[in-house]
Amino acid sequence: MHHLDSPDHLDHGLAHDLATLARRQASRRAALRWLGAGAAAASAPLALVACGGGGEADAGSSTSGSSSGSTSASTGSCSVIPSETAGPYPGDGTNSNSSGLVNALAMTGIVRSDIRSSFGDYGSGTADGVPLTVTLKLVNTGSSCTSLAGYAIYLWHCTADGGYSLYSSGVTDENFLRGVQVTDANGEATFTTVFPGCYSGRWPHMHFEIFPSLASATSGSNDVKTSQLALPAAACNQVYGVASGYAASVSNFAAISLASDNVFSDDSAALQVATVTGSVSAGFAASLTVGIAA
Repeated sequence: MHHLDSPDHLDHGLAHDLATLARRQASRRAALRWLGAGAAAASAPLALVACGGGGEADAGSSTSGSSSGSTSASTGSCSVIPSETAGPYPGDGTNSNSSGLVNALAMTGIVRSDIRSSFGDYGSGTADGVPLTVTLKLVNTGSSCTSLAGYAIYLWHCTADGGYSLYSSGVTDENFLRGVQVTDANGEATFTTVFPGCYSGRWPHMHFEIFPSLASATSGSNDVKTSQLALPAAACNQVYGVASGYAASVSNFAAISLASDNVFSDDSAALQVATVTGSVSAGFAASLTVGIAA
């Protein structure tokens, strides 16, 4: 490179200097444009990945007829819900009551959305309590949270005064507050029931088992996940001590917390607490997204 005060450069004159400078500036601008275009092209695949290309943002759906399937869900992340004990009162063919082996899943009429009344050859009683609609949304944690259609969910819980049908004194001849629903195209199954009471030693909750199809929902030994739903404190406080039939729940609820409950005390409890809206007068609606690795 020549310095501006070199003899060779001065011999060419001012006109040559100006022309040379203009060419160099034009060349530099072209190089910068080329580098900018190259950088943008190199970053394009990364931008697609960040936006979920080929992943969470994929559209489309599929079903598998009578077997389970999946449909697209909103983008985001989901986690596998913790596995929990079915407890001593599942009524799913895995244990016995005072009369022997008991299996509500084998009873005609178990597939129903309104689970407040007994069905089949059992009693004709109806569970009292504040109306509650429960919607469980089943998603696949291994496939961008896609909705799982065609799965069967068995839901059961205690009465307003803390008893379980088929097992507890006074309701052994009833099978209410138990039912099975199949998830729809959105992965949702909805039950109409009553707000459960709080019995001694446990946070207010509901039990559920998930089966890959309705045909497989004949025994608890066939399930792919057993877990529990926790009801939030705000909703419980609206019911207990206000609505009739929940008198025993007041002191029991005051003596328990999520942190001290033997099921919900671990770090995953946040995945099990349902979202609840409504009031005692109008009834409540609870919803929970349930993630499984399908």
